[in-house]
Amino acid sequence: MANNSQRTYGQGAQGESSAPKANKVSFMSKLKYNFDNSIARSGVFVLYMLLAMIVFSAILVLVKYGLYALPFISNSGALPGMNFETFWGSFASILGRGTEATWADRIVSFCYWVITVAIAGSVTGFIVGAIQRTFERLRKGKSPIIDNGHTLILGWSNRVFPILKELAVANENVRKPKVVIFSDKTRDFMEDEIESRAGDLGKLKVITRTGDVTNPEDLKRANVSEAKSIIILDEDAAGDANVVSTVLAVKAVNANPLIKIVAELDDAHTAEALNVSTNGQVLAVRSHDVIARVTAQASRRPGLAAVILDLLDFDGDEIYFAEVPALSGKTYSEALLAFNTASVIGLVDANGKTHINPALGMQLEDSTKIIAIAEDDDKVVYTGVREDLGNQKVISVDKKAPTAEHLLIIGWSAMGRSVLNELAGFLPKGSTVHIVYQSRWVAAAEFESLSFGDIKVTHSATSGDIHDLIEVAKDKKYNEVIVLGYRNAISEAEADAQTMLTMLQMNQLFITDGNGVEQTRLVAEIIDSRKAELARVAAVDDMVVSDNLAALLIAQISENPALAPVFEDLFDADGATLNVRPIEEYVPLGKAIDYAELVAIARGHGESAIGYRRVANATKDGSTGVELNPEKTTSYTPAAGDALVVIGDLQ
Repeated sequence: MANNSQRTYGQGAQGESSAPKANKVSFMSKLKYNFDNSIARSGVFVLYMLLAMIVFSAILVLVKYGLYALPFISNSGALPGMNFETFWGSFASILGRGTEATWADRIVSFCYWVITVAIAGSVTGFIVGAIQRTFERLRKGKSPIIDNGHTLILGWSNRVFPILKELAVANENVRKPKVVIFSDKTRDFMEDEIESRAGDLGKLKVITRTGDVTNPEDLKRANVSEAKSIIILDEDAAGDANVVSTVLAVKAVNANPLIKIVAELDDAHTAEALNVSTNGQVLAVRSHDVIARVTAQASRRPGLAAVILDLLDFDGDEIYFAEVPALSGKTYSEALLAFNTASVIGLVDANGKTHINPALGMQLEDSTKIIAIAEDDDKVVYTGVREDLGNQKVISVDKKAPTAEHLLIIGWSAMGRSVLNELAGFLPKGSTVHIVYQSRWVAAAEFESLSFGDIKVTHSATSGDIHDLIEVAKDKKYNEVIVLGYRNAISEAEADAQTMLTMLQMNQLFITDGNGVEQTRLVAEIIDSRKAELARVAAVDDMVVSDNLAALLIAQISENPALAPVFEDLFDADGATLNVRPIEEYVPLGKAIDYAELVAIARGHGESAIGYRRVANATKDGSTGVELNPEKTTSYTPAAGDALVVIGDLQ
């Protein structure tokens, strides 16, 4: 039978512990407790320090006499006897005073020491306080910018990190490149984030300052008038209203119309209004539309996203402008084949107007600039008009009649409408789109007004469980699956995590026999570009499109404002656009051909060729295999699945 004194009688049955036994408090614990409580009072603290000095002076006397008592210590003379004078001398030495003879001298000497310490402490405290306030002010980022020729970034968002990386690459050959970031974030926060998320920026010097970007008085500290270019970031939550206010604040402190302002905006009408009202000083980047367009095209055109990324970043091939007097009087048709190491895509006429893939008969003048894709500006070298390819035969290919396609969209946000607007224009008649969303993050009312012409759009709610997705995927064979993040409904981190989980689920579904989605393409939208590599791991070989696109575009235009109309034409729904078309629409398969002949054949179709995609070198997502701007003399043998990259009308 158990000892009743050990029983708890139910105490602790619900997780409660038995009452602890009271322990006797030791003398040292009481002493430490009283010391902790009294140390906060300045008078007591001074008394403790005085007592400590007395104790230490006594210890030093004892140590001195103990050392001299040792036989191996050299002692030239006998020490005097240990008395009060001995201890006072030790104490006076700690005070930094002499060994006074009388009590009057000792009291006066002690008073001198107290006064000296008080005055010295006050002066030291004042100096230390001033230094601390100075450093605190510097840490707050309130000092003015005196640098000039800097790129000024106003605002803060995730796009700032890829922008800095691209500016670092773009300015590798610049002696002392500088970027100033001016936002409402603290300086410590900005610098910590840049160090952890932007990595090594080489020679690029990044200066941070804190202030209200919509306040002209604050902006005066950013030396706006001496900036090389200005970037205004959309801080997402504030939207276009904050960007417009920032533009007005910049105009209030800077009257120089030559400084271009690259503003990130959502609304096309706001973008046009700012551009017109500032006489073209404000160059708008509608990142929302760019991401939507690339996401839509990536689901339809394998390799297109890789082409766009190559053009937007500062590595690899870029877009350049060059005057070529030798082409004066020639046509755009002739200019297409006049450069062996550059791909011509358009012209800038004498009035400064940009023409991407203009009419073949458009004539060049002395002041006309050609727009070309090349590895570097020194690669845009005129090599002569190819008269031998002037009448290149264009093969007429019977194209298959387009068949209805079926798309599955998982997840939803305002981005979804933009993606569907881009897709609806070229989806064949009879195509369908089914949207699957989680009702906890999206209300059914958001789908009531969805209308995209002849495209039938349906939607259904789901819990997000893999079994729900399997049931949806089994309903019919889908040609493409697009996974969208739940923008604004949840945090970016949560939205991207949900997207990657969905990608894992879909990949598991793809390898399951009998589900009818073996050839389905998967395109995912990743909001935070830091998660892009993680998403590639989660999706294995599937394409990932992220906000990095907008950052690259902003960086390009800030470095060269002349690129704004080029990218505007390439990314809007009208005019010329990037396309990746089946190679068999141009030449027979299996027969070697020089790339110059391919350019001539594409010219016959009214298109400007800029490269090709080898399916043998491509992964399933099309992120590799693209060879942009090969030399015209390159020999190429087309194979099934290959494609020609061209700029022309959207078909």
